[in-house]
Amino acid sequence: MAIKSFTGRRSPQREQLNEKIKVSDYMSRKLITFHPDQSIIEVIQILLNKNISGGPVVNDENELVGIISEGDCLKEISYCRYHNYPMEDLRVKDHMIKRVITIDGDMNVLDAANKFLNSRHRRFPIVSDGKLIGQISQRDVLQAAMQLIRT
Repeated sequence: MAIKSFTGRRSPQREQLNEKIKVSDYMSRKLITFHPDQSIIEVIQILLNKNISGGPVVNDENELVGIISEGDCLKEISYCRYHNYPMEDLRVKDHMIKRVITIDGDMNVLDAANKFLNSRHRRFPIVSDGKLIGQISQRDVLQAAMQLIRT
């Protein structure tokens, strides 16, 4: 007698749950942000004190204008040392990443996981009406996945 492969019937309840889990349900809303005119030294101090690897850069109207990361700061430290340039003169606006990829807060969190896998980004800002409203990180997506597993 042959053995039949049987995976069983999928629960419609779980599929509906997956569709309802949005990025906005797991994004961080209380963000540490940076201003374009801040010094790189101040950014480094905040990154170290808050134990974060980077953050969004917003203008006075809370519009996203860039992202600054540890890597960006490391480049500037190296540049300053090599060229004997004073770090105190470095400003975020000159060293941040200006072309920022954002995602929609209504996106399914599992689709966001794929977006992380297909890019080298550790975080994606969420913007609504031109204003920064949150950020989702790889850790946030992992937390969402664990909730899915438990249900």
